[in-house]
Amino acid sequence: MNRDVVISGGGPVGLMLACELRLRNVDVLVVERLAEPDLTIKAGSVNLTTGEAFYRRGLLPAVDEVVQQNFARIQEFLKSRGGGGPKPAMPVGHFAGIMVASNGVDFGDPAFRDVGPASRVVMIQQQAVEAILAQRATELGAEVRRGVELTGFEAGEDGVTVRLGDDETVRAGWLVGADGGRSLVRKHAGFDFPGTDPAITGRQALAELTGTDALPGGWQHGNGGLYVHGPMPGRILTVEFDGPPEDRDAPITAQELEDSFRRVSGADVRVTKVHSATRFTDNARQATTYRRGRVLLAGDAAHVHSPFGGQGLNLGIGDAVNLGWKLAATIHGWAPDGLLDTYTTDRHPIGAWVLEWTRAQVALMRSDVRTKALRQVVTDLLNTDDGATYLAKKLSGVLHRYPLDGEHDLTGRGAPDFVFADGTRLGEHLHDGRALLLDLAENAELRETASGWAGRVTTLTVKCDSEPALTGVLVRPDGYIAWATEDGGTTGLEAALRRWFGEPV
Repeated sequence: MNRDVVISGGGPVGLMLACELRLRNVDVLVVERLAEPDLTIKAGSVNLTTGEAFYRRGLLPAVDEVVQQNFARIQEFLKSRGGGGPKPAMPVGHFAGIMVASNGVDFGDPAFRDVGPASRVVMIQQQAVEAILAQRATELGAEVRRGVELTGFEAGEDGVTVRLGDDETVRAGWLVGADGGRSLVRKHAGFDFPGTDPAITGRQALAELTGTDALPGGWQHGNGGLYVHGPMPGRILTVEFDGPPEDRDAPITAQELEDSFRRVSGADVRVTKVHSATRFTDNARQATTYRRGRVLLAGDAAHVHSPFGGQGLNLGIGDAVNLGWKLAATIHGWAPDGLLDTYTTDRHPIGAWVLEWTRAQVALMRSDVRTKALRQVVTDLLNTDDGATYLAKKLSGVLHRYPLDGEHDLTGRGAPDFVFADGTRLGEHLHDGRALLLDLAENAELRETASGWAGRVTTLTVKCDSEPALTGVLVRPDGYIAWATEDGGTTGLEAALRRWFGEPV
């Protein structure tokens, strides 16, 4: 076979997956039909679990540099509107355009314990994420070919024959479709993709504007829809409940943006120049499985939904981090039976939640009198400390839990960023993409039990003051806990090692 894996799609999801596979020495080819990165305005932030994924792979310095630049731009925008002063506290997010301030969130909640430096990764554009991941994938040895389109493939029991353009064929062990909501891979492989049809037209742009001085900041409910101005200079967004656009791919003109903004806001706004613009809808669909034989899906190829709440990029990065080590283990021949199928069982429920979360927001954004009354009730609830904390936990991803076998409450949850006695943190020990067994009580029996998995699982003996007082923790390569104990014993450890890392050497 020419390649272990071909990834169709060179956006953030495909590139993150390429990085994960290269950490395990898998031969990867990424093909992207666009000759240059798409600079159209897209997601502008990530959640905590995505920040943790970047942190655990050593990407935090590059990401943090962009985040700080963005904070400075937001401060500049606020000053231009008379809102100067110290750097503003960022809101934790919104639900259906209802902004929730961070000062109402109880960050002492156990769900937020030991989140570590990833908590400062918030405001970063999707294009910046893509640029950072493209550089990292290339550094790790992945081949990324731009301007090359996957045009078809034939999948069999022992591999996939991939057609690129009109005259090139590549033989691969596996094919991953990370090629967006209109995925050719998904369609050609015959994945079921049920869901709900769109009812809205959204427009988002970076543009030069006049007549915006009197506009309030944040999400505003207007005539038959919503609009947003900021927090970046020139950024506008409108949502109208008049059905999907007739032609979603037609060029977006300044006149179209101006007309939409005027209809919703009622303001005499002029759009004099468009730098970047896009349309979106609330089409919400999800593949019933993320794997069919040698073909897998990740990111928007597996699930599409409206962008409200900014969950799309986060969902895709989570897919890539979950899939990467499992596919690598399968390629290298040590994966236990059914490991690759746990990609769907782990990730599908989270994707389903995101679809429902976005559908609920669209329902609450409507402008009829009954929905307005309901929105006021929800606003009041979200402005309570409990409501704000609930929203923050949901949006951040800290409540995500995989259905893993194990008695300890931490099993299946993302690992806290433990601070060790030597001054290091857990995230710093996960840069190589290997699983990590923490021996927190100098337990020789624990180390002996894990010795058969050397090379797949790194054992670290270290002191740690944790709550609860743990004595052993097994962390999968994706940062989720597969086993934990407080009693100093090893009951269940060998079963967890076999379940996730195959038979001992």
